[in-house]
Amino acid sequence: MSIDIKNIHKRFGEFTALNDVSFSVNSGELATLLGPSGCGKTTLLRIIAGLETSDTGRIYFDGTDVTDTPVQQRGIGFVFQNYALFRHKTVAQNIAFGLELLPKHQRPTGGEIDKRVAQLLDLIQLPHTKDRYPHELSGGQRQRVALARAIATNPKLLLLDEPFGALDAKVRKELRTSLRQIQKDIGITSIMVTHDQEEAVAVSDTIVIMNHGVVEQLGKPDELFARPNSEFVVDFLGL
Repeated sequence: MSIDIKNIHKRFGEFTALNDVSFSVNSGELATLLGPSGCGKTTLLRIIAGLETSDTGRIYFDGTDVTDTPVQQRGIGFVFQNYALFRHKTVAQNIAFGLELLPKHQRPTGGEIDKRVAQLLDLIQLPHTKDRYPHELSGGQRQRVALARAIATNPKLLLLDEPFGALDAKVRKELRTSLRQIQKDIGITSIMVTHDQEEAVAVSDTIVIMNHGVVEQLGKPDELFARPNSEFVVDFLGL
């Protein structure tokens, strides 16, 4: 699914969080919103998800205007920094949760849900954890389970808000490699938020560099390093 962001503005009182933000993400790509804290990355991600409304501007999925479409009808999987797993549910029950909430005419049977959960556990390479609870897993394992839960219902778009922020450096590197491979394998269009340029370069097809609510530059990782177009981009990338 392709994504088109058109002229998004968002203010919180006197503070302008987003100022005329526009860009596109091609179907199957992983795009990263990269920039310092407070630059508007997460606000924009929440607007794309439908968790926040913009003051002006439009959001298009595959050419269809979804600006006023409720979040539950946008076909989105969401992965948060803090995992957001249910502590009282097993790994398998966490992954199955979204499938069990689907409308009756879309909901798989119990056997189909079990099969889908098993497929996802294989995909994230954690088949042995299905009967464990979140507190019995490492941080990296919990985030893999959160990813599996996010893609269980075959969403059209995957949104990731600082998904590796709570993990140590070694686990971050391992998990971002895993995420990139899974994203490629299932071909899902994805948008990730991070302030870590190394992380962005490692996983992204396209990077959107943001600062003070505007897009400073957009391009493939190698293009940004070869042809930075502003003093901010040069300084932020450490060139």
